[in-house]
Parts: sequence; C-alpha cells; structure tokens
Amino acid sequence: MTFEQAVNTVLHEAANVLVQTSSLTAIAWIGITLICYIGALKLSHKANGHPLLHPLIITTCLVLSAVFILHHSVTNYQQYTALIHWLLGPATVALALPMYAQWQKVRELGWRIVVAVTVAGVIAPLLAWLCLYLTSTPLALQMTVLAKSITTPLAMETSRIIGGIPALAAVFVITTGIVGAIAGPFTFRVLHITHPQAQGIALGSVAHAIGTARAIRMGEAQAAMASLGLCLNGIMTAIVLPLIIHML
Repeated sequence: MTFEQAVNTVLHEAANVLVQTSSLTAIAWIGITLICYIGALKLSHKANGHPLLHPLIITTCLVLSAVFILHHSVTNYQQYTALIHWLLGPATVALALPMYAQWQKVRELGWRIVVAVTVAGVIAPLLAWLCLYLTSTPLALQMTVLAKSITTPLAMETSRIIGGIPALAAVFVITTGIVGAIAGPFTFRVLHITHPQAQGIALGSVAHAIGTARAIRMGEAQAAMASLGLCLNGIMTAIVLPLIIHML
C-alpha cells in the first residue's frame, strides 16, 4: 500500500465514523463523556492525584451512571461514541513525539530496551493467563487475557485472531492500564526504582497507553521510554502471539 492509499484509507474511515456519530444523540453522548472526563481531571487535581480518584475511574463511573439513568445500553453508547474510539489511533501515534525528543538516549540504550520490553511483554500476560488456566477458565477468556498489555485497537484485533473475545479484550486492556497507572508509581517507591528510563519502559510495556499517559506526567524521559515500550510491545505481541498460538 502506497502512502497516498494509506492516507485515503484513513480519511475514508474517518468519514464513516463522522457519519456514524453525526446524530444529535451521538453528539450528546460524546459531550457527556467529555464533560465527565474534564470534571474527573479537576477532581483528581484537587485530590493531588490520589490513586482512587484516577480520572479514568471517575469518568467510567460517571458515564456508566449516565447510561443506566438514561436507560441506554453500553452497546449503543459505544456506537454513539465511535469517534472517540477511532481517535485512539491518532492519539497512539502522537505518543511518538516524546520518543523523538529523547531519540539520542534511545539510541544509547539500544538492545537493552528491546530486552526489557520483551521480558515485560512476556511475563505480564503469562502470569494473567496462568491464573485463569489454573482456575479452569474457558479457553476464550484465556486467549483474551494474553492481549491485555497492548493498546486497545491492537488488543481487539489480536484477540480476534487467536480465538479470544475482542469486546472483552478492550475491558481487560482498560483495567490493566488503570491498575498499572495507579500501582506503577507506588511500586517504584516501594522498590526504590528511581531510574527514569526503567520507570517509563515498565509503564509503557505493561500498562500501554494509559501507563504512557501517566509517564508523561512524570517527566520527558519517562514519557519517551513509555512510548517506545508501548509501540514495541504492541507490535511484538500482535505479530508473535498469533504465530505462537497457531503453531501449538
């Protein structure tokens, strides 16, 4: 596919999403979601970033409350807010900016980054899978949890390919990201991990885009490494995991 064809494809997808979300109901739900998120950000700021008042947790609770009160279904909500979901792609690409700013440091670390991301990308999903395997959870759930540490679009597609449940993969991804963003800084303090690059790689590789967003607040070095960890782990998992599953 040429660059021009890729651009045309993206523009076509964007047009379809805009048509899908052009109704007054869709605009209203997008507005409700944004208002909830802005309010959650202000609340988190006033609470000095308390882990239990993470913006994503508050936003999720508020939006689900609105869905329940207005007697809508989550499926309809997802359809109405498809534009927000589509914007995950450009937002993920934009995370490359901090990495570009720290490119010299990335080059210095070289293969060490690849090793660290590989270890994180293997251990985190395997531990989650082992917990489900030992409790005799259905195979579809086991396959789904293997993609929990990569960003939502990649996780849903990877989960579909290996026999998982794409919709549930999104839930696992969001939950993993929120837990990682909350527990990450606390874990760093407990284990006395002060190296900015190590903190960034851990957050990006294990907690994907949400962890990367948390790393951005910690510093430029953390943001750059988290972006790299997010990208590398996502690519490796999306390519290697289906190959391994189909070989077994």
